[in-house]
Amino acid sequence: MTDAVRDYYDVIIMGGGPAGSTLAAQLARTTDLSVAVFDKVKHPREHIGESLAHPTTPALEEIGALDKVMSSEFKVQKYGGIFKWEEKPSVAFFDHESYVRDGVQRWASHVNRSEFDELLFRHAGECGAHMFEEMTISEFERLEDGCEVTFNDGRKVRCGYFVDASGRRNSIASKKKRSYLSGYKNIAIWQHYTGAQHAYDVPEDWNIFHPKSQSPIACSAFSDGWCWYIPVPKVINGERVMTHSVGIVTIPAILKEAGKDFTDIAQFTNAIKDIPLVGELVKNGTPVSDKMQTATNYSMINDQFANFDERWILVGDAAYFVDPLFSSGVAFAMHHGLSAATVLKATFDDSIDEQHKRDLWHDYDMEWHGIAESFSLSIDQWYHAIGKSNPDSIYWRTRGQDVTGNFREQTFQVLLSTTMEPDVLRHLTGEGGTQSDLDADGPYMKAYGMADPGRISDDDHVSLTPGATIRTSLGLDIPGFKGFAPPPPFKLSEEEEAALTKYWEDPVANGDAVVSPLSQPLPCHRYSVEGSASGVEVRSFDEVDGGKVVWDCLSDGGMSYGELSKELNELQLHLVKLLWRTGVVTVTPAGS
Repeated sequence: MTDAVRDYYDVIIMGGGPAGSTLAAQLARTTDLSVAVFDKVKHPREHIGESLAHPTTPALEEIGALDKVMSSEFKVQKYGGIFKWEEKPSVAFFDHESYVRDGVQRWASHVNRSEFDELLFRHAGECGAHMFEEMTISEFERLEDGCEVTFNDGRKVRCGYFVDASGRRNSIASKKKRSYLSGYKNIAIWQHYTGAQHAYDVPEDWNIFHPKSQSPIACSAFSDGWCWYIPVPKVINGERVMTHSVGIVTIPAILKEAGKDFTDIAQFTNAIKDIPLVGELVKNGTPVSDKMQTATNYSMINDQFANFDERWILVGDAAYFVDPLFSSGVAFAMHHGLSAATVLKATFDDSIDEQHKRDLWHDYDMEWHGIAESFSLSIDQWYHAIGKSNPDSIYWRTRGQDVTGNFREQTFQVLLSTTMEPDVLRHLTGEGGTQSDLDADGPYMKAYGMADPGRISDDDHVSLTPGATIRTSLGLDIPGFKGFAPPPPFKLSEEEEAALTKYWEDPVANGDAVVSPLSQPLPCHRYSVEGSASGVEVRSFDEVDGGKVVWDCLSDGGMSYGELSKELNELQLHLVKLLWRTGVVTVTPAGS
């Protein structure tokens, strides 16, 4: 911790949650930049989001904090999830298909967030970042040669770049109100119980976590919303005890109905006893308090995540917040921090020209927007499926029934570039299910249909559109989760699969077995149409898909798709479809 506040820092970060602390730690570990984090509160502080998704594990390893978390008393190792939406629960280990292939568990943690967040905050300080508590930044201003922040007490401090990691508030940097990412507005209400049963203890054939007592998160749907069930070690009256966090996600209108004010401990307790699976697990539990905790869980997003000229970046919930159904918040936040660290390192690198720096800032903004919107659509698809089975429920009948929002072109590129996240797809379709098994009327599939430009026949002629351009650049491979097998159409070699297996056998000891795609900018080519009103670009990474081969094949007047298919691999053919979608390539039907 640093006592004296300097007059200038290379990077100032507003907010010391997982996003801000991850960014600060990574910059402090990998650069000589002066980095300061200002948090308006003092740690530890309570926070929602106690069950983490498994991308947090490699993020913690990458900033050197994983061994600290794993040796702590505030965590329970987490191996997957139980989702009881219908008669038989849907269950899966993390990265289930990889586990089936190599027998090695992927895992995350359930954590007491107050202690977890404080550990990350202190860790960033130990790495060399300057950490301050109970200091509130109230204003941000772009200066001619940098930036300046103003604190509540009137003090001003200058910086090279400013990062807003302050959470779900309107950004003082972008100075714009956030818009809704989904059309519904949830509220979460929760309590902690002692003496409740672990979800892995349920002795049913479907419970894959039972044989080895491996902890999952448990979630159950009921008529008024859904309920989470998470083991959390907490300190109560000076003693470490195992509790279970039990929370209901619903809408404010339901709380006004008779007997359904879940902010009242008695009505909450009465409601959860009848919720499938959770009611049985918590029946012998005792609430630790007579006060309920609440938080609004509105899915919201900022219009812009980064601005090179104005020198600011948003990370974590300050950029966007997605419905907490899949415990994704902390994982996204930490990887925002890691990718922002790569952008800022490149920005201070004099060997990188300005246009390439601008490209990286553009990637951070556009690619994370695409990830946010497409992931939100996958949750809406899930809600859509449940809503069809609960037409009389006020909560479910308003969920996932339509495609809302004006999606960016980047979102359509994300939808076309990969299938739905494999574990989510497994829960929606069952073992062996594919994206084609999803309900075509659901929001995700509707948006996918909007994104798909169509089928190209072998005799169709494929050519570059007049005005099509290509340029060499650097790119940011977002989301770039370290230690993860990419979804189709991307494939790994046997050597790459072996490296992933080794990594997950012990991420701390084998941290060098795989390289994070976000650790540095990657050489790429960018394709666009000169003078296009949309200004949309398509990227191809030289080391991933060798996409320039597509340009070379089409640069001499083009060829039939059948001929092109003989020259290109699956990833390169996929790039052809993206280029067609964005107008860089023209497909002329045979006989036209």
